Amino acid sequence: MGDDVNPDRDDLPLRANTSHILVRHYVLDLDIHFHTQVITGTLVLFLEPGPGAGEGAWAGEGPGAGEGDLYTAQPSKTADSWEDESNGDFTLVLDCCDLAVSKVEELDVASVLDLLGLLEEVRGEESVVEPQPGSQSAVLIQRLISLPATQWKKQHHLYSQCSRAPASESGRPLVFHTDRWSLQVRHRGTRTPQEFPRALRICYETKPEGGSVRWTKDQDNRSCVYTAGSPINNRALFPCQEPPVAMSTWQARVRAPRGCVVLLSGENQAEPTHLQETGLCSWDYYVTMPMPASTFTLAVGSWNEKHFESGCTVSGENNVSCCHVDYPCRFTEASAWSQRIIPHRVFAPPSLVPKAQFQILPLLPRCLAAAHATLGVHPFPRLDILIVPAGFSSLGMASPHIIFLSQSVLCGERDGVGGVQPGLSLCGSRLCHELSHSWFGLAIGARDWTEEWISEGFATYLEDVIWARAQQLSRTETDEQSKLKALLRWRRLSEELQNSEDQLQILRPNMESTGQVSESGSSFVKHALNPEKNFMQVHYLKGYFLLRFLASKVEDERFLSFFKLFVMKYHGQLILSQVDASALLPQITPPPPPPPPSNDQVTPEQLVLLLELLLEEAELSVTSLCTIQRTYNLQEQDAEVRHRWCELVVKHKHTEAYHDVEHFLQHDQAMGVYLYGELMVHEDARQQALARHCLSLLQDEMDQSARRVVEEMVL
Repeated sequence: MGDDVNPDRDDLPLRANTSHILVRHYVLDLDIHFHTQVITGTLVLFLEPGPGAGEGAWAGEGPGAGEGDLYTAQPSKTADSWEDESNGDFTLVLDCCDLAVSKVEELDVASVLDLLGLLEEVRGEESVVEPQPGSQSAVLIQRLISLPATQWKKQHHLYSQCSRAPASESGRPLVFHTDRWSLQVRHRGTRTPQEFPRALRICYETKPEGGSVRWTKDQDNRSCVYTAGSPINNRALFPCQEPPVAMSTWQARVRAPRGCVVLLSGENQAEPTHLQETGLCSWDYYVTMPMPASTFTLAVGSWNEKHFESGCTVSGENNVSCCHVDYPCRFTEASAWSQRIIPHRVFAPPSLVPKAQFQILPLLPRCLAAAHATLGVHPFPRLDILIVPAGFSSLGMASPHIIFLSQSVLCGERDGVGGVQPGLSLCGSRLCHELSHSWFGLAIGARDWTEEWISEGFATYLEDVIWARAQQLSRTETDEQSKLKALLRWRRLSEELQNSEDQLQILRPNMESTGQVSESGSSFVKHALNPEKNFMQVHYLKGYFLLRFLASKVEDERFLSFFKLFVMKYHGQLILSQVDASALLPQITPPPPPPPPSNDQVTPEQLVLLLELLLEEAELSVTSLCTIQRTYNLQEQDAEVRHRWCELVVKHKHTEAYHDVEHFLQHDQAMGVYLYGELMVHEDARQQALARHCLSLLQDEMDQSARRVVEEMVL
């Protein structure tokens, strides 16, 4: 783990030494600068020695010197001298990329008068590693971190006060160094994690090219910025501990131009504070449930809020004994058990507000209620939905309290007013998929990121269950819809297995080493930087078919009860695929016979299957293609249907419909990546010119991974 990673390798390094020291809470204070495409501010870390803090030697434990800069309170040194002059000092290693760090300082928390009261109180629980005797600051921070969940408001107030404390004047300087993937910090003369300062403030700014945030224009050509998620998560937004085991809470204050809306993965519904002296607005968010830093999500733009739902409750009761660390858990609240529909809002650029109003808003309460009926308590108290810019490379992304949706899930017409119509199938099923992640992916996370099938496989299976309930389908209709989707997914999986590298198809690429880390806690995420991986569905689909196989052996309702029991046992925790769920699985019994088929109108899934079968035909006349397009009104269907239609157009060189392909590539970027390959592979000059034209129009707004893949196809 010592050598800096080769940028051409596709493994993502997790450098943080989480076995030695852990971040328990982050306080971010950020300013958004659209004119320079930079975020400036400070980050305060509250630290606690980790489970391996009593072991090992600390000299030179950081990841070796790579390209980067060294900053100290004294004259600048070379990267080599950073390693040579460690003098046996302990090194805090944080995951960091494309950040300009200007200062790291220890905070004088003993100057916070309200915090001193903790010295007179009895701590709620004992720490894993006791602070060194005589270290008042360490004792104060340890007691602050250890306050019980019932005192979370007091705890967050004290965190906020501490974050504004002056720098310590202890005399021993903090020195730091950045390389390609990490920020490393030392405290002169400090040999162990127990002696290391417990509260640090980092002053820094992001870089426009940083891969964690996307600076772009929305659909109305107004500036906006949002966190991009994978592949490098948030390390180019703030220095953090990326390994999932580093569960932490956070609070953030974000200042942005007046007129902007700041959305963040926070429990509270923030309201802006107008700052007269600067003309900016300030937004404050917080979370009390410890989660990996990778789940922190931010979006800032001139979006319109169309709706707020106060929530809907039914009678319910709770009797839960939680197995996670202490935090204010909704599973222990009787009111949460009865809340079928949590408060929710939908944000979109003004031009997309009508579609959001007539498509998402009628569906969301139904999907929330169906998810509650399927999985139980909503893990998070509220939800924001944001229609992100066209360059977003996925149909959706779920984070705590916020879901990003691609505009591709919206239909061209106002289907579904007063009822769930077929045209809303993609929108509804995607909503249900992302909602499923509140339970599988967020409330229950994978301890090893390579096991993404745990969240994606479960969410893919559950989206069908929840969507069927949201539509209020009969058992016969549910069975038909489930079988049709399974067939389409099987065709997609078979195609991926034939056209992708074997190493990208493995659900557990680390095999028996899954979940294992180095002595310091550092590790790698295998293939995380491979741009093709972001567009593969194999982990979704293999996990889905595993669950579908199990469901085929058990009566439906008995199998669904397994999910509720699983959530009850493992919420608030990280798991591996080796988790013992045998006690939760219902006894295997033959399922009842399938219901008889029903006759109904053509669904989007049926159209997708029809077009996929037509793609297998060697020849189709222009007359046939025009008849298909006219009969099924393909231009007004959802993006899944239109994608297959574009494939037919390209395969059979239906030049009259090339405008449909161009429109799809521009407005459905989340799904259009491989259409570029289809346009290039036939070696048709007009098709290749169309691919290059669309790339030239969109390259500045495209997601970085998508752009790399498309450029390899086209250029």
